[in-house]
Amino acid sequence: MLKLCCWLQAGILAVFMVSVTLTGHAQIKDWKGVPITAAAMDQFLKKQIDSLKIPALSIALINDGQLVYHHAWGVADLDTRKPVNDSSLFEAASLSKPLFSFFVMKMVEKGLLNLDTPLYQYLPFPELSHDDRYKLVTTRMVLDHTTGFPDWRWLDPVTGEWDGLRKMYIQYDPGTFSYSGEAYNYLAKVIAHLNGLTLKNLDSLFQQEVARPLGMQYAYYNWNPLMGQNKVTGYSKGKVYRNKWDAADAMYNDSTVFGPANTLHTEAVSYARFLLAMMNDKGLQPNTINEMLKIQSRIPPDQEKHFGIIKGWGLGLAVEPTDEGTRYSHSGENPGFLAFCAFSRQQKNGYVFFTNGDQGGFLNMRLRVFLNE
Repeated sequence: MLKLCCWLQAGILAVFMVSVTLTGHAQIKDWKGVPITAAAMDQFLKKQIDSLKIPALSIALINDGQLVYHHAWGVADLDTRKPVNDSSLFEAASLSKPLFSFFVMKMVEKGLLNLDTPLYQYLPFPELSHDDRYKLVTTRMVLDHTTGFPDWRWLDPVTGEWDGLRKMYIQYDPGTFSYSGEAYNYLAKVIAHLNGLTLKNLDSLFQQEVARPLGMQYAYYNWNPLMGQNKVTGYSKGKVYRNKWDAADAMYNDSTVFGPANTLHTEAVSYARFLLAMMNDKGLQPNTINEMLKIQSRIPPDQEKHFGIIKGWGLGLAVEPTDEGTRYSHSGENPGFLAFCAFSRQQKNGYVFFTNGDQGGFLNMRLRVFLNE
């Protein structure tokens, strides 16, 4: 994974804060059901943002199957000091994958593809035509990370560092757990092909099938003018990472192309609508959601240290066994951005947040402690 870093002068985050605490029957609680006041939540987050020097944060909390708390806090751009608001868009990075998996399962329910039919039968992969092992790869294997594909072709398989534009290859035998964004890209091409679309306009189908039905007001995989107006800037050591993102930044990603593994742009409330759908059996049939959340692959012993409390993968989500039941999670890391989500279908609680710097990992650990994991 790409390593990110960021720095921000203390106090600048006090420039702007948007706070929404939903009232009525909704109550902020920790994961053991103990109530938390909105003031205590504010105080905790303010302390973390200041101490970790996070430029901007969008966060949402869920309790009892309801959205109970939301913050958009900080500045979207250090040059202009433009404050974030509820429509500010962050790079979701790998939090793109669970939502895309939901989209894929919509296609499965429609009968367009089968979880266990080899993908080459829908659409061949010319770059791997020299290696027949790719003909074993199925939709299920993409979503539970057992294709054997590398994470990204341009990362050195040993060091994990940028190594130029390599040709596509298979790193492990299919059936071996190997976290892969490249595999998601192949599946997106299959989905586009089956719908008579391309990666340039696949987002239109995503909006129709997922975003609008779930009430996700801000969630896009492809560039559009709204993203140009509301995209926050990613930072490394207090400086813009590489260059400000625009409609065609081919150096890192061509933003005009649907990237199922890492190009989603969204904010916490919109993404929370997706988590709520997973908790409350919305948008997909209950048995489909059960299949997504069932453990499909397990973390190999030699990778357990890297994945920590994550013991396996469902279809698009990591699986964490806990004393309070099973929790599902995902992290996201793009240059200049970090994001995390976690939820329990049984307890109907969870959270999601997005940041435009490198300290989101520390915030995630501290938030889990605060929520009494």
